[in-house]
Amino acid sequence: MSKRIITIGRECGSGGHTIGKRVAERLGIAFYDKEIVELVAAKTKLSPDFIDAHGEYFRSGSLGHIIGYGGRFASPMQTQSSLQDHMHFVQTSLIRELAEQGACVIVGRCADYILRERPDCLNVFIHSDLPYKVERSVREHGLAEGEAAGILSKRDKARAQHYSFYTSQTWGMSQNYHLTLHSGFLGEDTCVDLLCAACGK
Repeated sequence: MSKRIITIGRECGSGGHTIGKRVAERLGIAFYDKEIVELVAAKTKLSPDFIDAHGEYFRSGSLGHIIGYGGRFASPMQTQSSLQDHMHFVQTSLIRELAEQGACVIVGRCADYILRERPDCLNVFIHSDLPYKVERSVREHGLAEGEAAGILSKRDKARAQHYSFYTSQTWGMSQNYHLTLHSGFLGEDTCVDLLCAACGK
């Protein structure tokens, strides 16, 4: 079966968003990254800022490990920890809906794990060395050069903890993906070419 859905996990600053968007444009399919924030906000009535801050980044105090997370929330409770778990549940349902709707690229948010049983899904992880990520983040996102390394490291740590919490797997471990790409070594153009080729295009 050809791969019609691409999930992209990525280190901060590695260019995963840009690569994913370019792949979607070349293949003529839908692209979801920050778009998921607005969709989840509409479903949960939570603020986009809260969803953006908690959709991929672990925050301590979540209740999922205590009660055994698995769709147990009929409606959001009023603590930040339970709201985070409710938001993840809605986000999970949404990602499954998006995959059912048609071919697409989905960035982050444990999508590789959520869609792990789909044979038409290509799971990708994009990473790079720190100097490349720092240079790119300063150039593309305006981070201060002296602060960029610390910011990227903090964000990646929070992403890794979030992924581990909700999947019980290791974020970025090659065995969890079909393809891992070193964007700094390969370059964005080659990464895009390889992903399109992996989808038979």
